[in-house]
Amino acid sequence: MNVAEELGAQSYCFRHFKDNRKVAELVRQCGLSKVELGGGNVDLANPKSWDEVIGIYRSAGVEIVGLGVQRFGNEEAKERKFFEFVKAAGAKFMSVTFSIDAVPAAYRTAERLADEYDVRLAIHNHGARDWLGSVAMLAHVFKNTSPRIGLCLDTAWMLDSGEDPVAVAERFAERLYGLHVKDFTFDRARRPQDVVVGTGNLNLRKLSDVLKKTGFDGYAVLEYEADSENPVPAIQQCAAAVREQMQ
Repeated sequence: MNVAEELGAQSYCFRHFKDNRKVAELVRQCGLSKVELGGGNVDLANPKSWDEVIGIYRSAGVEIVGLGVQRFGNEEAKERKFFEFVKAAGAKFMSVTFSIDAVPAAYRTAERLADEYDVRLAIHNHGARDWLGSVAMLAHVFKNTSPRIGLCLDTAWMLDSGEDPVAVAERFAERLYGLHVKDFTFDRARRPQDVVVGTGNLNLRKLSDVLKKTGFDGYAVLEYEADSENPVPAIQQCAAAVREQMQ
């Protein structure tokens, strides 16, 4: 896929806005037409509400490409609803994390449901403080799970883990199902700060080269967590940077 052409946004960028109509409007203002929808935008325990949510985004010309980040803890009844929503939305991906106390049983339930609903699950690496933020742990998980479970590479949080996200994208190419395109700078205390992608520590051109070389065919969304009350200007700059450097 061409990341620059298929780019979307993670709905968490717009978490200040509680109305899905407004979120869809802001996605379009950013010059984007795809969204990975977070659990805060839909009541996954209430299937009767789903058609309205899906309809809002479709009417705005915004495609729901995935759901996430969803936590799996070997609770099949609850987790089946995640898949039902993804199916209803016409998506094929879900970004996920796993409760460490529930594995490996949680893997088996997730794999079985992913097979049933034909959905790719992509583990979101959430930095050095998260047990799935470690490259070594991700390699261990992939060695012990089916190809239904892969990686949603959050480029900024991989930087937080002290890793080069470009090298990680190449290493896990066969299991790379999603991208959260995000960039950090760090202060002297290693505290991260969101910045426009490509202006921090993320090399967009090198990432683009690796994705082209490895035939990446997942989904890609921008995630920018700063300026929550007015994120559109920065996200527009992020989108422009990706389109310039990842063609």
